[in-house]
Amino acid sequence: MKEQNQTQKRYKEEIVPALIKEFGYKNVNEVPKLDKIVLNMRLGDVKDNSKSFNTAVDELALISGQKPIVVKAKKAISNFKIREGLKIGAKVTLRGKRMYEFFDKLVAIALPRVRDFRGISDKSFDGRGNYSMGIKEQLIFPEIAYDKVEKIRGFDISFITTAKTDAESKSLLKALGLPFSR
Repeated sequence: MKEQNQTQKRYKEEIVPALIKEFGYKNVNEVPKLDKIVLNMRLGDVKDNSKSFNTAVDELALISGQKPIVVKAKKAISNFKIREGLKIGAKVTLRGKRMYEFFDKLVAIALPRVRDFRGISDKSFDGRGNYSMGIKEQLIFPEIAYDKVEKIRGFDISFITTAKTDAESKSLLKALGLPFSR
């Protein structure tokens, strides 16, 4: 049997029954769950400097605990000096145990380290039960050594759920521990 994270245990034992009661689901399989977390870092500013690009990708790997996929430009855009096939970003898709470990780290360690933190906005739902947020600086994660940081970079985090509506998704994420401001 797979070893379960505290958040996974809490989801099965406390959150599922609470969501069934709140939304009146007939079947346990209807209850929304966190499907995956996607981290996306745009690196168009370092397209010419491969050392900076590799440093940023390594930082994303440290934060996520998984090797990022390098994203290349699909087509050329002359105004931005981008050629087709040029490396312009990195992304990581977390599922299962790594996803819950990252979620716990984000909620318990990283978000409280944000200066003047009063909760995250509840306006970034996409209408289909998914939530996205931006991190302004990678320094809030404990794996990043302040001395070795070349440049402060941000990235996006998307929480993909099986929820059908934003209300269901918000209840799920709030129950899991995501600190919404209102």
